[in-house]
Amino acid sequence: MTDVREAVTRAHHEEWARVVAALTRRFGDLDIAEEAAAEAFATAVERWPADGVPPNPGAWLTTTANRKAIDRIRRENKRDDKHKEARMVSDDDPHEPLGAIDDDRLRLIFTCCHPALATEARLALTLRMVGGLTVPEIARAFLVAESAMGQRITRAKAKIKAARIPYRVPSAADLPARVSGVLTALFLVFNEGYLATGPDTDPLRHDLTAEAIRLTRLIRALLPDDGEVAGLLALMLLTEARRTARVSAGGELVALDEQDRGAWDTALIAEGHRLVRERLAAGVAPGPYQILAAINAVHTSARDIRDTDWSQVLALYDQLVRLDSSPVVALNRAIAQAELDGPEVALAAVDRLEPRLAGYHPYHATRADLLRRLGRSRESRAAYDKAIELAGNTAETAYLTRRRDQLA
Repeated sequence: MTDVREAVTRAHHEEWARVVAALTRRFGDLDIAEEAAAEAFATAVERWPADGVPPNPGAWLTTTANRKAIDRIRRENKRDDKHKEARMVSDDDPHEPLGAIDDDRLRLIFTCCHPALATEARLALTLRMVGGLTVPEIARAFLVAESAMGQRITRAKAKIKAARIPYRVPSAADLPARVSGVLTALFLVFNEGYLATGPDTDPLRHDLTAEAIRLTRLIRALLPDDGEVAGLLALMLLTEARRTARVSAGGELVALDEQDRGAWDTALIAEGHRLVRERLAAGVAPGPYQILAAINAVHTSARDIRDTDWSQVLALYDQLVRLDSSPVVALNRAIAQAELDGPEVALAAVDRLEPRLAGYHPYHATRADLLRRLGRSRESRAAYDKAIELAGNTAETAYLTRRRDQLA
């Protein structure tokens, strides 16, 4: 039973976007495509334990989802042209041209990032339909309530129907106008893989980080002169390079200052550094992803945490704050500031962020560490307790618990 469930989970990660893309292309309805795909995966959970995993899970899921979509269209007795499409069940049927993008998943991401939708609605819909993330995972990525995120996704689908926004494969000319939203979606997918927010998943989801990197590489091939595409790819590579050192054998998160740097992937680091150098040589003002990549280049250049050039890190964060004044960026800047100006100065900066980050567990974890360094153990313990309460990742919870229990 466990093996079958793992097979379904693996198929979900690998096939979800392809199935949704195929159904959306055929039936022209994002809602029908997503619901039919979900029903197909639910059917797999029911049938595969009894019948066995099929030789080609992807084809099985596509066929089953196709039938589910046809059944729904017939039940709802919609437009005549839908009935005609419902009878077109052969994969040999001609489809519309694929446009500038060959990859099914990337094509669907660019399609979902339609300019008629609000930016946050585009991202939420893309993460749900293409990234396969759950509503709770998306809500945590946006730091909003789960109910609010569910409503946002529902409204986005409703607007697509009400405004009759067509499912149109974007042309090469459409890509530059949509790439910013696509990069943000891939960044959020990567972040969920970098440190999963749910308690029932692996702490690090390599399937998500690897797919985000793969798709970003494809975008770089399409838009080789876009600095932010190169910056995001470099950021992902330099972060992914540390993956094997980030969780201990006992399942506990390993902080940057405790990681075995000899276990970092030198090939990924070299590629990431090369991309950062290329952007610096371009002489163009960098965007947020390029600055974040440069910060990670500083960290991965240091042989030891004591060799880190914190003044350069802080200068880069100062540059980033001018482009992105979000509280999360300010929190990360304060962490760097603590290494130069001391924990007391950094704590004052962190405390000013409380109104906007009260439900964000890294905020409380940062406060806990700064208070610990200041010898304020009782306050530090309370901050650790709050961080543990809010954290969903099991590896991070184990790390925070150990740090709290080490307090005098």
